[in-house]
Amino acid sequence: MSGPFAVYILRSRTTGGFYIGHTNNLSERIKRHNTGRTLANKGGGPHELVYVEYFATRAEAASRERAIKAKKSRQHIAGLVRTSRA
Repeated sequence: MSGPFAVYILRSRTTGGFYIGHTNNLSERIKRHNTGRTLANKGGGPHELVYVEYFATRAEAASRERAIKAKKSRQHIAGLVRTSRA
């Protein structure tokens, strides 16, 4: 791990959909997703971590999250997931 901030991608085991976010506490954030305490994907769980990148600052993590989301491509996200070691 090279920093305290993580950009992560979760996949819903129910719908197969992806969720992209960033956090400074990955395990707690995943727990919140899987207990329905995150409105953006409530009801789509359980979710599994399929991709993660680490950054030294929140600004870097937020920038990377925006870059991934800007692609607006499920194929791009799936490509990241295929290369992941998460």
